[in-house]
Amino acid sequence: MQIAINEKGFPIGPFKDYRRNPILRPTEGFQSEKVYNPSVWKEGGKFFMLYRAETSDGVTGRIGLAESLDGFHFTCHKEPVLIPDDDFDRGGCEDPRVVKIGENYYLTYVGNSLRYHVSNICIAHSKDLIHWTKLGSVLKPRPGRWNSGQLKAGVIVPEKINGKFVMYYMGEEEPWTTAIGIAYSEDLDNWFEPIEKPVLTTRPGYFDSQGVEPGPTPIVSEEGIFLIYNGWGVDCTYKPAGVLFSRRDPTTVLWRSDEPLLKLKRGYGADYGEGNHCVAEGLVREGRRWFLYYGAADRFVCLATYDF
Repeated sequence: MQIAINEKGFPIGPFKDYRRNPILRPTEGFQSEKVYNPSVWKEGGKFFMLYRAETSDGVTGRIGLAESLDGFHFTCHKEPVLIPDDDFDRGGCEDPRVVKIGENYYLTYVGNSLRYHVSNICIAHSKDLIHWTKLGSVLKPRPGRWNSGQLKAGVIVPEKINGKFVMYYMGEEEPWTTAIGIAYSEDLDNWFEPIEKPVLTTRPGYFDSQGVEPGPTPIVSEEGIFLIYNGWGVDCTYKPAGVLFSRRDPTTVLWRSDEPLLKLKRGYGADYGEGNHCVAEGLVREGRRWFLYYGAADRFVCLATYDF
């Protein structure tokens, strides 16, 4: 099924890398080693970026906040806004996705539980993006099912669908072999899975033959729910792609891209001994341009744009 998504303003690409990448690099303190996997929210003429940060001494991940007036140049807050200090996330707070619903911002993130030795999906909420109240782990692996391993990359649809909040998330049974599942909620705190199978799986022979996970906050329009996801093949190198789910039934796929939305020309991975990952987690529209923010090689924050 072919849908002219680009005519409606959806960012199907191809995206072009910003020539001055990276836009955010490690500096000092809690982000002295790595800054990557950013989620970005634009409001009141400002861009707000929440990102994963790590130090060089092995200290677990923290979530930092940076601000910008143009979407290209960001200034970081000196201290993290979310730190691992509970049983469900004491092993690290990672890979944030942010959405605003009503007067509150909701942050989904990966919490690494030291008690259960597994990653799980956690939620925190805030009114100012700085002071966060944790709601704890909201989705956990289910033994014996397709998502019996780690759960990661939860992303909330920014408005109710059929009277319920919707979250897409990554689940796995074996490491690096993943699929995307769906969960519903009445209150953004208690979540349940309406079906016993994933809604998006891998495709043999494609760039996403091995694994898939949700990327930035989805876009909702009359055409459906558009989600940029990250897919990888046997090389385990992440690449962003697009999928359109039905608004009538958010488990139904209407369209899916055959090629990645962005192919990196720079070998970040070779420079730093990592995979040349492009992990997209932030998407913002600015006029007739889309900004796609991604983590490069698990080290930097980079930007790509698409004009329509």
